Order: sequence, then structure tokens, then C-alpha cells
Amino acid sequence: MKQAVTRVFMVRHGATVLSAEDRFAGATDVALSDEGREQTRRLADRLSHEKIMAIYASPLGRTVETASILAAPHKLEVQTRDGFREINHGRWEQMTRREVEEKFPEEAAEWEKDPYTFAPLGGESGLAVTARALPALIELVRDHPGENILVVSHKATIRLLLSSLLGFDPRRYRDNLDQKPAALNIVDFRDATRARLTLFNDTSHYDKDGSAIPEIPESRLSKWWNARGA
Repeated sequence: MKQAVTRVFMVRHGATVLSAEDRFAGATDVALSDEGREQTRRLADRLSHEKIMAIYASPLGRTVETASILAAPHKLEVQTRDGFREINHGRWEQMTRREVEEKFPEEAAEWEKDPYTFAPLGGESGLAVTARALPALIELVRDHPGENILVVSHKATIRLLLSSLLGFDPRRYRDNLDQKPAALNIVDFRDATRARLTLFNDTSHYDKDGSAIPEIPESRLSKWWNARGA
């Protein structure tokens, strides 16, 4: 007998009013921009014919609004889960990376070396985010055997979840994984312990003809990626 697969459509929220400013805004409740709403509407149209049984989101405004747009074609209510919140950057919140490096150089250097176990003052480590987000996701997989569900979360949280599910070194989640605004990922679960990444960071809905290819990452990246050769 063929075993049922739970499919999770995992989506990053659309662009926000702070996205273009390269500011740390993990715990800051910032709204979607008009661009972010349009990105999400195009994704909603793309997913409108999928049989999605439930939609979950981080409780922050940008994720709830994204999820609400995606839920409309399916006539579903958005259910929030605190575990899917974005990483809290503590006293770095609403500062640019350059401002952080100038004001807190020691913290910035430690975070670049290991963002998984290090956290700025008042903030969270990647490990802390994984500890709350992964159980929340696994609970949903167990609650929806053989069904399609949609989860709207955040850039760091999604990358940390994928690192854990796929066995990547979580200390490299910022170096090796990217998530564009309103990006679509698909993770298929045979059960709560067996996951396969079927689609990653897909933004083909950006273009009306569905042919877009994600651009080479150029912003909000780790120093490892931006380093120039000798």
C-alpha cells in the first residue's frame, strides 16, 4: 500500500517596507510593502488550484497578511503558531548592518563566525529558533497526514528549518541558503522524521509568464559569501 505524503508549502512573507533598507527587523512588526503584496498575490494565483487543507503563519503582521492573501482562494482561516516567528535580533533590531558593525563590533564578529549558537544581547541564537520552530512544524506534519498544508514564516526561520530537516551544518545557514521575499519552498514528508526538499526558493511567480529565475544574491548576505578572492 502506497504511503501517504504530507506536503508542506513553506513560504517566506512578501517584501516589507524595511526590506530595501537592509535593516534587522526580525522581531519588529513591519508591514508588507505594495511590492510584497503584489508578489504574494501572484503566488496566491499560482497556488490557487492546489488542494491546501490548512494555512499557518507566524503571528507577526507581515506573515499574517501574506498568509491571508494566500488563504483567500481556498476560503481558509489563517492559524498562527508562535514557533514560526522570525529570529529576534535583540538590541540590533531596526539597525542596519553597518550600524551594528560600528556600534557593536565584537558582537557582529561573533555572529558572523557562528550565528547558530551566538546571539546579540537580548536576542536569539539560531539554535533557539530551531528549538521552537522545528517542533511546531513536526506537530503540523503529524496533524495532517497525507494532506497539503501551507506555512508562512521568515527568512532565517525557514533556512534554519531546512538546515535541520536536511542535515546541513546549521552554522552555515546564512552562508549557504537564501530566501527571497514570497519565495516558495516545498517539503514532502513521508513521516515526521523523513523529509525531502522538492522545491527551494522559487520565485517564478514574480513574472506573469512564470519564467523568472532567481537573481544571484547580492544583499543581506554573510561576509563569507561577499568575500573577494586575493
